[in-house]
Amino acid sequence: MREKVFRLTVLGSRGSMASGRAEYALFGGDTSCYRVEAGEETIFLDAGSGLTAAFQSPKPPVILLSHLHLDHVMGLGMFPGITDPERQPRIYVPFCRDRQEAQERMGRVYSPPIWPLRLEELEGRPQLLPLPKHLTLGEVSVDAVPGNHPDGCMAFRLEYRGKSLVYATDYEYEPRSYERLAALGQGADLLMVDAQYDEAESRSRKGFGHSSAQLGLRLLDDSGAKRLLLIHHDPQSTDSVLLEREKALPDARSAYAREGQVIEL
Repeated sequence: MREKVFRLTVLGSRGSMASGRAEYALFGGDTSCYRVEAGEETIFLDAGSGLTAAFQSPKPPVILLSHLHLDHVMGLGMFPGITDPERQPRIYVPFCRDRQEAQERMGRVYSPPIWPLRLEELEGRPQLLPLPKHLTLGEVSVDAVPGNHPDGCMAFRLEYRGKSLVYATDYEYEPRSYERLAALGQGADLLMVDAQYDEAESRSRKGFGHSSAQLGLRLLDDSGAKRLLLIHHDPQSTDSVLLEREKALPDARSAYAREGQVIEL
């Protein structure tokens, strides 16, 4: 039996497009993927290119997709756990009524000529399931609420043994959705918030569906969460850019996510 940990590992924190250039080595170039280990459960938040670095978990893994933009699903086809016939991972697809619609939505990317096989044709026989508003995975409770992003995006709160984390990627401020996120984040031990842009970029890119560190800091205060991890780094933001932005943060409660980073909750 695995120890009763509640642990987050950053497998990919880049947004929009992966990059392997040297000037991205510190914060990482892989796109959105975060592994949560909670007791016996292994849960992945999104399936960007970082998913290709995932290890085999003791139990079949669960993948929660926030939305289906390519940078959040591009790792599925090369995920080690998706070709093992003993694993059968569960992939929860948002904005679907049933399994058939989940398969159809994922099939728009994972089918010829874009990809040689549909996901359900792989040896691991992954289950493609509609994402519910509430989900129980062993001892882990998951709540999902809509944010504000082109084509939609879901935010998640995961709770395990009195600890909690909130994942709010690909989010742009809008009053009603902000109220939902502040409620979702109430008292969370870790708040993960999209900070793709700085403030000037946010003002010039209205409607792109992304935020800045200032929005994350506001949400940290309004939710009463304990810690802030800023995620979904712009593909043009090099290590030097992100280090400068991190220096401007007000205190040690907040930081920019680094690929390979491990946070014990």
